[in-house]
Amino acid sequence: MAILDQLDDLSEDEVLDMAGRCAETAWRAEVDLLRVAYQWSVLHSADRLDPANADLPGRERARRLGGDGVPEVAEFAAAELGARIGRSPYAAARLMADAQDLHHRHPHLWARVEAGEVRASYARHVTARTRDLTREEAAYVDAAVAESADGRLPWSRFEALVDAKVAQAAPAMARERELRAATARFAKTLRTEAHGMASFLIRADIATIDAIDAAVTAKATDLDPAIPDDDRRVQAALALLAGDDASVDVQLFVHAYVGPDREGIVRVEGHQPVTEEWVRTVLGPQAHFTIRPVLDLAGQAPVDAYEIPDRHRRAVHLMTPADTFPFASCTTRTMQIDHTVPHDEGGESGIGNYGPMTTTHHRIKTHGRWQVRQPFPGIYVWRDPLGAFYLVDHTGTRRLPGAPPRSVELYRTPYRIELALAA
Repeated sequence: MAILDQLDDLSEDEVLDMAGRCAETAWRAEVDLLRVAYQWSVLHSADRLDPANADLPGRERARRLGGDGVPEVAEFAAAELGARIGRSPYAAARLMADAQDLHHRHPHLWARVEAGEVRASYARHVTARTRDLTREEAAYVDAAVAESADGRLPWSRFEALVDAKVAQAAPAMARERELRAATARFAKTLRTEAHGMASFLIRADIATIDAIDAAVTAKATDLDPAIPDDDRRVQAALALLAGDDASVDVQLFVHAYVGPDREGIVRVEGHQPVTEEWVRTVLGPQAHFTIRPVLDLAGQAPVDAYEIPDRHRRAVHLMTPADTFPFASCTTRTMQIDHTVPHDEGGESGIGNYGPMTTTHHRIKTHGRWQVRQPFPGIYVWRDPLGAFYLVDHTGTRRLPGAPPRSVELYRTPYRIELALAA
C-alpha cells in the first residue's frame, strides 16, 4: 500500500486504521488458503489413483487426512501443496485436513469463517481437537463453539471452552484419557537443562499438585523476607522434601451442571474440565466437599459501604468469571473487584456496579483514558481513548461496529449508556 510509505505522516487514528486493514488482509489470506487447500484435496481425490498400483511397494495410496466422514485423498498431494507455500508435507496435510473437516464436519464454523467473522486459527484449533470424534460428536462441538469463535474470547479461554465441549461430546473418551493420564505419575529430574541448572518435575493429579504448591507457599512465608521470592520457594521446597510437615488445606472449586444433555463433565476452576467419575475416584477418597446451591445473583441486596461483602464477591465471580477488560483472559478469584461507577461518585456497592479486573487493568480504568459503563449487570461497554467501543460479557469481547466521532462523550450513568454529540 502506498500509504505505508507515509507512516510518519499519519495521525494516531490513521495508524490504528492501517493496523486494522493489515490485520484484515492477513485474516482474509488465511481463509483463502483454507479454500485453496480444500480445492486441492478435491482435485486429488482418491478416485484418481490407479487401483492396479495401490499394492505395489512405495506407491501412492489413498489416505484420510481429516476426521470421520471426510473423503480420502491421494497421499502425495500434501507434499506438492506444502512446497508451494513453504511448509512441510506434514503441515500441508494438516492444512488440508482442517479445510476438509470444516467443509464436512463443521458447517457452522465454516460459514462464519467464510463470512469473515471467525479467524482461521480459531476454526483450525476446533478441527484439530475434534479429529478423533465421530461426525455427530464433532457436529455437537461445532454448534456449541461457533458463536464464541469470533475472537470475543482470548485464546486461553477459547481453548478451555473447546476442551469442555469436546469432553461433553464424548464423555467416555474423556474418561479413558483421564485413566491413561492417571498412570503417568512421576517425579524425576529433567536432563535437558544447562549452565549449571536443572529441574525436578512432579506429575500428579491437580489436587496433589495444588497441595504441594500451597505447602511450598506456606513454608516460604516463614523464611527470611530479604531472600528473593523465587529463592525462598526453592528453599521451602527443599525443606519440605527433607521431611518437614507438608500438611496444608487446599480449596478447589468444582462446578457441576445438570442439564438435559451431555451430562457428566464438570469444571475445576483453574484447570481443564474433568468427568464426574474423576471427581469421585480422585477427589472422593481424600477431599471434604461443601455443596453450595446456585446463588441468587439478582437477589443480592446492595450495601452502603465501599467494602465489598464476600457474598457479593461470590455472586460477581459466578456472573462474570473473567476479567472484564476487553479481551482479557484472567479467570482467578484473586482479581480486584472494581466499582464500575466509582463509589465516591455515587456508585453503589451492589450487583450491577461491580467488575473483576487484574491490578493492571484496574489501573488503566482508573488512571487511563478508558471509560466503562454497565448498562445491565454483567454487561460492560468500554470506550478506548480514541473513541472505539467494545462490548464485554460472559461470552467474551466484541468490537462494536462503527467509529464514533471524537466529540462523542460517554456519560457517567450507573445503569444505562447515553451517547451524545458535543455541541
